[in-house]
Amino acid sequence: MNSANVLSRRAALALILAVGAHCVVSGRARADEPAVAAPAPTHWESLSADEQKTLGRFRERWDSLEPAQQQRLLRGTRRWAGMSPGERQKAQERFARWKDLSPEQRELARQRWHRYQQLPPDQKARVRDNYHRFRNLTPDQRRRLRERWQNASPEERQRMLERRRARQERRQQN
Repeated sequence: MNSANVLSRRAALALILAVGAHCVVSGRARADEPAVAAPAPTHWESLSADEQKTLGRFRERWDSLEPAQQQRLLRGTRRWAGMSPGERQKAQERFARWKDLSPEQRELARQRWHRYQQLPPDQKARVRDNYHRFRNLTPDQRRRLRERWQNASPEERQRMLERRRARQERRQQN
């Protein structure tokens, strides 16, 4: 695997984990969260002035959108309206990184996010903790850790994971 492909996979994974951790930690609904029941269409005129302004580019085709798509857009708009300027900046940066991914990388990211969503709560917590721990490493420490992982055989990787779990369990017991 070439280094650009490895970097892209890492970028996609980092993006998924960052967005996932943000959604889990903040407790906010995701903009792409499916509706529980089939939603009724929302007419353009029923939107608030702020919602119409934010969704202005959809005005001409709003009534032809599927109701579920309208609801996703509305949830995203309402979530955006509730964000601080700093949160909006971070969201724009994440979206820019997302746009730079190839369709294959986006699909891989979606699959990994779906797989993460299927994990039990304790495993999700472990993934989040490890992600935050990794992000707190210096760039040089991250590089060395990546190299060590990439150069390890499957058996060595398994031993590394087992040692890591044992350390975490000892920490939790103390």
